[in-house]
Amino acid sequence: MPFELASPAGLWLLALVPPLVVLYILKVRRTRVTVSSTWLWSAAQRDLMARSPFRRLIAQVPLLLELTALVALALALARPTTRGASIAGDHVAIVLDTSASMNARGADGAARIELARRAAHRIVASLGPGADSLVVAAGREARLVSPLERDRKRLRDAIDGVAASEAEGDLGRAVALASERLRSLPGDSRLVVITDGALAQPDALTGVTLPLDVLRVGEPFENLALTRLDVRRGTDPATRREQVQVFAVVTSHAATRRETYVTLRQRNVGSPLASRQLALEPGEQAPVLLTFEPAPTDAGTGLVVELAPGDALPADDRAYARVPHGERLPVVLAPPDGSPWLRRALAADPSVELGGARLEELARAPVPPDALVVVAGACPAVLPGADFVVVNPPPGRCLTVEVGAPLDRPAVTSWKEADPRLRFLTLDGVAFSEARELRTDGPNEVLVRAREGALITDVSVPGRTGTLLGFEPGQTSWPLKASFVLFVRNVVELARAHRARGLTGPARTGEPLQVRVPYDVTEVEVTGPTEVTAPLSAREGLAVVPDVDRAGFYHLAWRGARPGSVLATANLASERESDTRWREIAVSGTASAQVSSGEVVEAVTDWSYLLGALALLLLLADVAWLGRAPRQLAPPAPRAPERLAREATR
Repeated sequence: MPFELASPAGLWLLALVPPLVVLYILKVRRTRVTVSSTWLWSAAQRDLMARSPFRRLIAQVPLLLELTALVALALALARPTTRGASIAGDHVAIVLDTSASMNARGADGAARIELARRAAHRIVASLGPGADSLVVAAGREARLVSPLERDRKRLRDAIDGVAASEAEGDLGRAVALASERLRSLPGDSRLVVITDGALAQPDALTGVTLPLDVLRVGEPFENLALTRLDVRRGTDPATRREQVQVFAVVTSHAATRRETYVTLRQRNVGSPLASRQLALEPGEQAPVLLTFEPAPTDAGTGLVVELAPGDALPADDRAYARVPHGERLPVVLAPPDGSPWLRRALAADPSVELGGARLEELARAPVPPDALVVVAGACPAVLPGADFVVVNPPPGRCLTVEVGAPLDRPAVTSWKEADPRLRFLTLDGVAFSEARELRTDGPNEVLVRAREGALITDVSVPGRTGTLLGFEPGQTSWPLKASFVLFVRNVVELARAHRARGLTGPARTGEPLQVRVPYDVTEVEVTGPTEVTAPLSAREGLAVVPDVDRAGFYHLAWRGARPGSVLATANLASERESDTRWREIAVSGTASAQVSSGEVVEAVTDWSYLLGALALLLLLADVAWLGRAPRQLAPPAPRAPERLAREATR
């Protein structure tokens, strides 16, 4: 059982022990008086004749009582405490923060997650007899590491398997999961949260209804972070040559002025492409632009933006991106002569590379996986490429829409202006001679509505944006208006943006990574930043990587008739998670809540009051001893006359 003194300065009282002993061995200065005989005062005479001012120490009861009382009182002032006897509670939930900031390393080289695991082991060792515990990891999502368990070894093994991710954490979800598991159990329950205090959601611990202890681990440090990254193609204004432009934002979470180098390099290449030096004031966000001229084969390859020198949190010192494809977007029209007005509008766009394919050969045609596919007069079951547009399909089921009977001269009543395909345009004055009624599963799928029903709907599928027009543009006055060209341009720009990203979801750690693959691919192999390759299922041209807990490159490869690969990236990119400074942890709504910056979460027993009471009892015993009535001694027996005579003659 660990023993420690909370106030060691109280031991100064032990300095009174030597003076107390001196008082008991120091001779008493006696008063000289004249007596008739020194026979009865022989002992006193020997003391007076001795040259030393001290006498031999005799173990007396008052001395022993007073010494013991002095030592007990000194220990009471030093506040002796013992820890680890047991943690109050029949059921204890241990919530471990596994967010990106828990990977930060202190001056001793230990990561915060290591300190958290050590603290969790001490909690397990301090569980009371018969108590059980569960372990929850608090990353981007809450994860139950161990259910309620009394076996200490299993709990320790579960804690050893907890690792910090490189994603923004959500401690509130983990606390809610642990509270839900404990709330219905009989007996006393308790929550113990182990975190570094760098919470992405400051109110994550408010509203907790169970007794809560928060243990903060790690030391604060100054951190510089890459909190935003964007890559696009552009043109060098001086040379008029194509260039790749990398926009980054560097955020300072430091209390002093810091200097850093921002370097851009290609994946697996040591030499930099561009570099900039920055000087950031405390709390400053500084944008930086890095450019280079790409080679024809650079499209789709990886880029790394890095801060130098690094700091204690490596996850936000690097950001990852891909070299975007060129400005020309491949567009495949099926059939090649279908929808002449759409073909004319697409051909007039200099950023479009227009191609064609026959409807019956569309599924087998060499359609680029990032192409925009436009189908006129049909609704194929298999649509290759990326984004797609279906124009004037026949009656029946088409994707997520039921195509109905023709509508005679429908009139447009409203359109969804917030949709990127319809932004900056108006459909006022557009006349329709004929259109087919489109019946959708929900009102949110309708983009353009007439009195008689929907005319344009959203038919997107996971990973791909789809647009369905229930009419042929040539049967309307729309191609004669500028809004038609603007609509086609919006559709092309949306497809180009999806192509540049190469994925449909946000490329942030902790969230699923959605990557486009060819439509006929059913399985891919994923190699992540840890260089571990794992199989992954793909469906309808989309592969979803569910566990993206590390920042870096994710390489997806597939086999088959047309083997290939694609590179995706994931970044932390969280200003709140990169702020690793200590902040006040808001705790409210609990019956008992405590935030500690130390390593103590066990039950603490303070022995000061017991030792103080013992000292008081000893002093009272000393007073009672000194104030007792003197014992009556029996008079000495008279000596025989012969013995007195012999002593007189000596």
